[in-house]
Amino acid sequence: MTRNRLGELLVMNGLLTPRQLQRALAVQKSTHGQLGRILLREQMLSRQALYRILAQQWTLRCMAAAVTITLSLSSMGIKPARAGSMKDLPAQVLTLVSTANTAFKPVAGYPALFGSTEKRSYNLSPFTKWTGMFDRFESTMKSGNGQKIMTSWKAELGSLSGQPIEVMADRVNRMMNEVTYIEDSNNWGKSDYWATPVEFFNRGGDCEDFAIAKYTALRALGVPEERLRVAIVHDKQKNIPHAVLVVYTDNGALLLDNQNQTVLNAATYTRYRPIFSINRQAWWLHSQGGNTVVASAE
Repeated sequence: MTRNRLGELLVMNGLLTPRQLQRALAVQKSTHGQLGRILLREQMLSRQALYRILAQQWTLRCMAAAVTITLSLSSMGIKPARAGSMKDLPAQVLTLVSTANTAFKPVAGYPALFGSTEKRSYNLSPFTKWTGMFDRFESTMKSGNGQKIMTSWKAELGSLSGQPIEVMADRVNRMMNEVTYIEDSNNWGKSDYWATPVEFFNRGGDCEDFAIAKYTALRALGVPEERLRVAIVHDKQKNIPHAVLVVYTDNGALLLDNQNQTVLNAATYTRYRPIFSINRQAWWLHSQGGNTVVASAE
């Protein structure tokens, strides 16, 4: 896990020779540019190959953080604090919950995603992108622009109040998927940024921003917290990390995905391998077979 530098990964995967890497590093030293951009400019690497290795680098870096968290919780006897301090902003801001909450009863069970094994923790402190998004959301809602956007959104969602959860999920998935997709690097100048719903509607977003907006909408419509999770998965088809929203119904788990206009049945969809999932109450580490894949959202 320590061998996660971009150049090392490129050599390890046979995409660069050591001599090519040395040449690119020399250019980087003299120009102070980004290694990836230098490799593309010098035509040493295709853009697709670079994105694939950057995804691998992201996963490896996340592994080190989450392994530390998991080991500390399991072997040091630390009892993590529950996440009750996180405000239920979707319910408070959009105020659609009171009319719809009574429609939902506890589900009989929560099937593990894609046949994985789940390990739950109530300690959300390592997931600063998730908790920080809620902090910014609360601050944004004090502005006139934020209130205007949420008022408009509330009006759009109002017609769904009291509908079956499957209808809500389908309509919310289609509604959010109409927003423009844009990579974080182009949108925010960062490799990974978890946007608030206000930021998402203002500027568009990438996969986790779609999932967060859908989570917020369904929570505002009264879908109980325990039925919702933002899941970070590995897209086996594209070989990159991805994010979806999981909605637990009485008939199993649904996936709301910005790559699909239709809601998916998690029990029969095999494209994704779960890494972790999270809501305001807890987070779940997923493992599959004999290989455990762990990640964090620091």
